[in-house]
Amino acid sequence: MTGSWLDDAAPLPRAGDRQALETHNDRWRETEAAGSGAAESPAAQALLAAIFGNSPYLSRSLIADPEFARLLLESGPDEAFAAALAETETDIAGEREAALMKRLRDAKRRGALAIGVADIAAVWPLATITSALSRLAEAALRASCRHLLRAAHNAGRLALPDPADPETGSGLIILGMGKLGAFELNYSSDIDLIVLFDQDAAPCAGGHAPQQVFNRLVRRLVRIMDERTADGYVFRTDLRLRPDPSSTPPAMSIRAAHLYYESAGRNWERAAMIKARPVAGDNAAGDAFLKDLEPFVWRQGLDFAALQDMQAIKHRIDMTRGGAAESIAGRNVKLGRGGIREIEFFAQAQQLAWGGRNRRLRARGTVEALYALVGAGHVTRRAAGELVAAYMNLRGVEHRLQMVNDAQTQELPRDDEGMERFAVFMGYVSVGEQGSAVGELSRDLAKRFDTVADRYTALFEDRPAAAPGRLDFSGEEDDAETLETLSAMGFSRPGRVSASVRGWLAGRHGATRSERARTLLAGLAPTVLAAFAATPEPDGALERFDAFLARVPAGVRLFSLLASNPPLVEPIAEIMGAAPRLANSLTHRPELLESMLSRDYADLEVPDDVGRGPDVADAARRGLVRLFYAREFRVSEMRAQLAEAAAQAPDIQDLLGAVRRWANDRMFQIGVHALRGLLSPVDAARPLSDIADACIGALMPRLTEAFAARHGRIAGGAAAVAAFGELGSREMTLGSELDLLFIYDHAPGAGPSDGPRPLAPGDYYARLFRRLIAALAAPTPEGRLYQVDMRRRASGASGPVACSLAAFARYHDDPDRVEAHCALAGARAVYAEGDLGERFDAARRAALDRPRERAALAAAVAAAGETVRGARAADDAWSIEHMRGGLSDVRFAARFLQLLHARSAPEILAGDAAAVFETARERGLADPEAARELAAAGGLWRNLQGILRLAVGDEFVEAEATAALKNAVGRSCGRLAFEALVESISETANRAARHCDAVMAADRRPAAQAAAARPKPAPRGR
Repeated sequence: MTGSWLDDAAPLPRAGDRQALETHNDRWRETEAAGSGAAESPAAQALLAAIFGNSPYLSRSLIADPEFARLLLESGPDEAFAAALAETETDIAGEREAALMKRLRDAKRRGALAIGVADIAAVWPLATITSALSRLAEAALRASCRHLLRAAHNAGRLALPDPADPETGSGLIILGMGKLGAFELNYSSDIDLIVLFDQDAAPCAGGHAPQQVFNRLVRRLVRIMDERTADGYVFRTDLRLRPDPSSTPPAMSIRAAHLYYESAGRNWERAAMIKARPVAGDNAAGDAFLKDLEPFVWRQGLDFAALQDMQAIKHRIDMTRGGAAESIAGRNVKLGRGGIREIEFFAQAQQLAWGGRNRRLRARGTVEALYALVGAGHVTRRAAGELVAAYMNLRGVEHRLQMVNDAQTQELPRDDEGMERFAVFMGYVSVGEQGSAVGELSRDLAKRFDTVADRYTALFEDRPAAAPGRLDFSGEEDDAETLETLSAMGFSRPGRVSASVRGWLAGRHGATRSERARTLLAGLAPTVLAAFAATPEPDGALERFDAFLARVPAGVRLFSLLASNPPLVEPIAEIMGAAPRLANSLTHRPELLESMLSRDYADLEVPDDVGRGPDVADAARRGLVRLFYAREFRVSEMRAQLAEAAAQAPDIQDLLGAVRRWANDRMFQIGVHALRGLLSPVDAARPLSDIADACIGALMPRLTEAFAARHGRIAGGAAAVAAFGELGSREMTLGSELDLLFIYDHAPGAGPSDGPRPLAPGDYYARLFRRLIAALAAPTPEGRLYQVDMRRRASGASGPVACSLAAFARYHDDPDRVEAHCALAGARAVYAEGDLGERFDAARRAALDRPRERAALAAAVAAAGETVRGARAADDAWSIEHMRGGLSDVRFAARFLQLLHARSAPEILAGDAAAVFETARERGLADPEAARELAAAGGLWRNLQGILRLAVGDEFVEAEATAALKNAVGRSCGRLAFEALVESISETANRAARHCDAVMAADRRPAAQAAAARPKPAPRGR
């Protein structure tokens, strides 16, 4: 091969697997490319041996595509890659999606083959290799976006300014993050994306909302790129770097993204944004977004806190990966000690610390950033040189690992044979020199790892946390200076605190029996004490923490978790100080603590100093709640998670455990958010309701499947679960019961089920639904999910469990059943088979959609309210639900408006009481002031009820409440001082009672009796 591009190649690696070499050679000889002159030269044969004997993936790609193989061998990787890239970039209007997917997969395979050959032959440097991979991914993304935007235009969902140039002016922004953004992709990288849309510029058409249009587009984009077909995949696609991915839709408006980053963005997200760049969609809009985001990423003040945050992230990785492993075999070259991630963090942490004042430090690439830090005087040239050399070497190792089988891995082989083969693929020595290849590779890598680890550690050392004073718990007696320090910190019983800590360190609890646990806890003690000292009543909070430790069986895992995540100590202290019920849950189930490590816990935390004052902070919190708990995406995400858990559970008992663990973890997270003021109980109600919906949706199909295996199916049968009460109107709190009605239907004249043990339809569905009740309500080691209330069934609490749709319709056809209709107004189907949910809703609407005489309806609703209140009314400010003007009265006033106006204004049937009053105000169906004040009163009652149920259950005794609990109660109700809140309760109840009477015009009792029933000034407890 005279004048071949291989003349410039470095010495090629030998074949590490002789058997694979022979097998692939045999297959190669059967291809047309094998006979070409380019393939027969000694240099080409050596290259083929390096491929066939080391990389099954590249071997298959070469053998399966003779035409491209000939081009690659004859013309070299530059021309071959250019051809693959051109194939990717080709714009074919009207191309079918299946054809596009095949074309992109073929191009990806060819591009990866050309890049791999250039790597093995060492004719391209690392920067060219990673840039080529990134350009290939970007081209595939752009081709996919052009196709999808045109499809949306043709379907009438978009009206593109120029369909021939669909990306420009589309309102779509796709940001490449991480390695894609920095042109640093490796062979098996995911491509990390954030997808945004400009809600003001998106050219939506036909009444389609931008959120819906772009969510649909993103889901199809992921399918085009990610789905594995017979032709493989293009690139694995990851959308989890967007703000709070578990709670937000796949495409976000730029307005929502700005709100999040400005009010709650974290340092790790700032670091991620260093590498961000537009990779598809409207590039100009993407550049403008990133420009607007610069104040978030690049803070003008020196930002040394970012260094500590980056260190905390690395600690978390080390905990997960066992980063301190000594052996080279099995070492993770990316996440392990001294690996690629430490080099990246070394650069990014300092970029965040200094880049606000020096724009030259804002480089996307790791190597460029290191040299920029040298130029700014923050890193020595020698340190940067060592880190760059290590980065180049370790990225080369990473690429060879992934090149073998196209595997998403950074781990070296664990066995000797695997290490030997890999060392040969890295070009060290031949397999015949037994052991020397592994030894040489291991020595070189150990040197690299140690160098990186030393430089990384030096960056974070000499930054100890400030100590509040002497804290010495090593002796058997109290240390006088330690007692003084504890007293100065705010503990009123420093001797008792000292004794508790000395007991921990002496191994008094099971959690502290091991030496490792005591060592970790000794290092944590100052952080723990400082966090508890910051609570209003630190001594009581610390006592509850002591009780919590007494229930933890082994402490190493817990203390390691806290040591690498010190911010977790603060919410634990708040729980122990302000929420005895939540603290009791944590004490009995310490594993709940792990749920606080998830991103949807961390991302919701809003710093108190956000914005320019508490009003701005509160506004940011309200915006975050809308962002993080948006129902459209949260519900689908939770259903997907539980469907995955259900698929992995081999039997019903495993399923019940998985659902309980998932739901209890989520509810605990929401409880902590509410306790800390990150969302109000009113805002927590929607996600809590969604959790219940998801649990029922996950359990019913598997329970039905298991039941049918024994009893068969009913001809034309279908089941539905209808929710009433707080679940029906999505007003759930922690501690709410599930108020359920079970509906079924079947074909006319259907007989018993067709299984081995047949049952008549009524018995069939009654037994099936009893299984659901047991699944929801039975106590298990994972805890109980919910109490289930069955009083809504037509036959009462003692009647059959299940009700046919026909019986349901007959029962509610009676216009005099006003109390039942009040409950029905807030009902909805939360699970249904086939179209039974729609038919249930039609029957519900038919029952509610009838003309009603105002006075008679008002009297009936008032009577229903008195019946519900019954003997439960109390002369107490904290009888939130049943006092006059309380939550029950407000809800019945809303039900009255729904029943009165359902026929003329059917939209009034949707939503909770606040939504009812808002609809009534907008439609002129109620006095505007009364509607606004009743909605506000309902919000206050729900917030109070929610925080009290969360903290102490249903009983609240003001005289026994801790200062921390009072603070939490006030914070949940708009940051009111507790004393002001007590006064507000009385005033609000009086106003609400007057407005309820005015709305219904139903209080026809004698004036003296009505006055006596109104709330009196609130006493200070039960």
